[in-house]
Amino acid sequence: MKLSKENYILGIDEAGRGCVIGPMVICGVLIEEKDITKLKEIGVKDSKLLKPSKREKLAKEIKKIAKKIVIKKISPKIIDKYNLNFLELKEIKKIIEKTKPTIVYFDCPVNQKGIKDYCKKLESLLEKKNVLPKIIGENKADKKYEVVSAASIIAKVERDRIIKNLRKKYGDFGSGYPSDRKTKEFLKNFYNNCRLIIRKKWQIKIN
Repeated sequence: MKLSKENYILGIDEAGRGCVIGPMVICGVLIEEKDITKLKEIGVKDSKLLKPSKREKLAKEIKKIAKKIVIKKISPKIIDKYNLNFLELKEIKKIIEKTKPTIVYFDCPVNQKGIKDYCKKLESLLEKKNVLPKIIGENKADKKYEVVSAASIIAKVERDRIIKNLRKKYGDFGSGYPSDRKTKEFLKNFYNNCRLIIRKKWQIKIN
């Protein structure tokens, strides 16, 4: 039986926004409204509060519950060219167009004062495509809404997989975040050999 989309909920979150090495990964998880209880039952919560092994396990369970999962990857090269908020807005729009939900919950990448304007920009982009669900953007939405938590888990697992493969190719650069001492040391010693995976416009102190 074909399911109605009247009660479909979309959660969107990202992983790797603040990193200096590797891509930012944005994920959208579409579920039927009645399945929110299933996400609660399997223990879905903000990916930052979970160990890698638990995230891996939950990711498999989420994929069984979700009606559709969309993953977008933004490379360091693209991030260097454009404003990060603009890029995220553009990819969120694409995810919504592809899933066509009734309600969207997402972790808004701007401060509290800017959320209203950010949501209006998203609505404006979607109106041009005749796709306009109810938009709910909040700071720390991954802690409040299970469907956003589910998206954060899938995004984190996917980025971890990418980072693992990059380490095999380029060596152990740690987490890829500028606060990581191992990442700083790697940038200091191997920056010129690994420019394809590094956000060049980010200025961080490596000494």
